Amino acid sequence: MYPVNYNPISFMSTKYVFVSGGVTSSLGKGIISASLAKLLQARNLRVTIQKFDPYINVDPGTLNPYEHGECYVTEDGAETDLDLGHYERFLNVFTSKANNVTTGRIYRSVIHKEREGAYLGKTVQIVPHITDEIKRRMLLLGNTGDYDVIITELGGTVGDIESLPFLEAVRQLQWELPKEDCVLIHLTLVPYLNAAKELKTKPTQHSVRTLQQDGLQPDIIVCRTEHPIPSDMRRKVALFCNVKPNAVIESMDAKTIYEVPLTMMKEKLDEIVLEKFALKNLPAPNLDRWNDFLHRLFNPEHEVDIALVGKYVELQDAYKSILESFIHAGAENKCKVNVHSIHSEYVDASNVAEKLGGMDAVLVAPGFGERGLEGKIESVRYARENGIPFFGICLGMQMAVVEYARNVLGMKDATTAEIRPNSPNPVIDLMEEQKSLTAKGGTMRLGAYKCRLEEGTLARMIYGKDMISERHRHRYEVNGKYVEALAAAGLKPSGRNPETGLVEIVEIPEHPFFIAVQFHPELKSTPENPQPIFVAFVKAAMEYKEKKQK
Repeated sequence: MYPVNYNPISFMSTKYVFVSGGVTSSLGKGIISASLAKLLQARNLRVTIQKFDPYINVDPGTLNPYEHGECYVTEDGAETDLDLGHYERFLNVFTSKANNVTTGRIYRSVIHKEREGAYLGKTVQIVPHITDEIKRRMLLLGNTGDYDVIITELGGTVGDIESLPFLEAVRQLQWELPKEDCVLIHLTLVPYLNAAKELKTKPTQHSVRTLQQDGLQPDIIVCRTEHPIPSDMRRKVALFCNVKPNAVIESMDAKTIYEVPLTMMKEKLDEIVLEKFALKNLPAPNLDRWNDFLHRLFNPEHEVDIALVGKYVELQDAYKSILESFIHAGAENKCKVNVHSIHSEYVDASNVAEKLGGMDAVLVAPGFGERGLEGKIESVRYARENGIPFFGICLGMQMAVVEYARNVLGMKDATTAEIRPNSPNPVIDLMEEQKSLTAKGGTMRLGAYKCRLEEGTLARMIYGKDMISERHRHRYEVNGKYVEALAAAGLKPSGRNPETGLVEIVEIPEHPFFIAVQFHPELKSTPENPQPIFVAFVKAAMEYKEKKQK
């Protein structure tokens, strides 16, 4: 994933950056981590980011999207925190199972070792056994020799009980690693009190004090703020938090997360980190492609309205990768994409025209369960019958198949076996290898699989090659018993897994733009490499809008 002309600094040891957060959650540790990683990568360093989450779930795969946002899937099939999506989008480099670790995974590993007798009869305790396992995981990627810098984002907020073992592990690493190999960044909040008309540093002071009570001294403090922080206030934070004044970094709200690397470069965050690491004579960051993306993003020549029909639309993070993919594809087309979130549970035949009639394209999103399915089916029907560009993802594809079977083939009882296991026409059925499974966590078809594209199809034209690889997260598939009938009626399978024959893509050649995929293309879209289907979909929306206006 790195340039072939990459020239690593052979004499340097792996460097570690730890990013903690205080005062409140959702300050943006993931974006700060990804922005710093981008700047260091732009200086020809090999960088990766890992996330340590304090919850006891082994992974977020069993969590409701309302609880935790989307579940991001890596190339090697790990169900991970959505922040790993930010890491990949910023760095344009794949993450893996090793990049996301939870408390549940740590405890499961230690308990397995205890059951095997690995601790030789010792009493197993948080210190040293849990913290030793945390440290082992924190250093794992660094020990591969593949990276110069490992950035570790610590989930949760300083002061949380759940975070204490992770902070203790970092404290020990600060003591164990050479001084120039370890940097701790603390992200905190400097709120603006409107009644007093001033910024307040006390929450930051308390947050750092709590961190110090845990034995940790931050090297750099990044202050999230809505207003500029005056130099005298920065000196005050530095004085009371025991850091140098230039190590107090201002992070103001930005128009887009993709602007943050530039603001962090302006604040010299990367320079301060490199100074702490005693790394000199590195090239200045090369952000030409990043700046080109931002220029296109901020200077659109077109505008479209696209409906995102889903069941978790109340929480935008539930469809985070899809929304980001629209940003990437919009910039590629020099087009501003206005995404209109439409709750599928409240779509039916009586109001679908009102909800979708003004849209330039319709995307039916992934999901699980029965709630909102009929609304998705009705949205597919409306887009198909009215020639509106349509794109279905995972469950969106499955509902496109159900809709076609019902309204074109005349199978009024066609459905998915996920909802009606004993249906006489389960056009969507449980995958064969899934039928013997009972455990839910980590047992779906996960990760990257190949897909062969048929000649002369929309999918082949979009990708420009005959073999692709995309990431999956599903248990159900198009029932092979119905594929021939669907194809004869006009819903063509245009992409299949070369080993199993599983239908990965369906399309309607007679429709202006109708494509649905079983995989999750949004998981591999980045600003520098926007996902091809999203790019084509936005372009189709632009053409549809132009045709409407004539």
